[in-house]
Amino acid sequence: MPSVLVTGAARGIGRATTVRLAAAGWDVIAGVRRAEDGEALVQAQPQRITPVTLDVTNEDQLVALDAVLPATLDAVVNNAGVVVGGPIEAVPLAELRRQLEVNVVGQAAVTQAVLPRLRESRGRLVFVSSLSGRVATPMFGPYNASKFALEGMADALRMELAPWGIRVVLVEPAQTDTDLWRRADGDLDDTVASLSSRHRDLYAKHIEGFRKSIPRSQRAAAPVEGVAAAIEKALTARRPRARYVVGASARAQAVLAHVTPTAILDVLLRAGTGVPRRP
Repeated sequence: MPSVLVTGAARGIGRATTVRLAAAGWDVIAGVRRAEDGEALVQAQPQRITPVTLDVTNEDQLVALDAVLPATLDAVVNNAGVVVGGPIEAVPLAELRRQLEVNVVGQAAVTQAVLPRLRESRGRLVFVSSLSGRVATPMFGPYNASKFALEGMADALRMELAPWGIRVVLVEPAQTDTDLWRRADGDLDDTVASLSSRHRDLYAKHIEGFRKSIPRSQRAAAPVEGVAAAIEKALTARRPRARYVVGASARAQAVLAHVTPTAILDVLLRAGTGVPRRP
């Protein structure tokens, strides 16, 4: 049976993908940060899921990965990620570094660790990106930066690894029913609490406008199963596309963003996320 490593497997897209692939007959090595999360995953498919403790920013755990992976590895799903929000001016640089360390450097680190096995199997490398890697939105600048970077890295890898028959695929969902949107109000409260009083005053209207937009995004959030299905297709298609935009709504957003002049797109996105016309 084919084998796959899925990072960030404890929740959301990673969990749905792990369970779906295991049910389809894959042997899944599920990267989780806590042992108890791995135990919960095993209960879903005891014969097919093998948890491994893997923080993609932990050098020791990345080194140890070689000893726990099977001799033959057919695919990797780089899914682990975090979200840092807030106005760029006010985001602590340590948080910006964490955003990039997890969503970009961590993905590169896992990829470097597994490529010898994928080269042997002529395997497949899937990156879970986002429509936020194509279209930037206010108050999500750090996250946008990480996903734009991930897209560029995957594009380069797709060309670099072609001589060995390794396919590199990006999966791009839009709003998805994960912790990002379920906890959006609380996360916004935490972000606001971390701001200086000066930045809270400067961005008060941005914050309230964004808060009002959250319910709309929550209603638009698609089930994680749709993303998991797209990932399975990216892994199994004979000739996978370079990108899979997940869902009709996301595809429409991507097309509109591509054809809309930047000045007009800026106005629409500012209005949609509550950015005021004046301070």
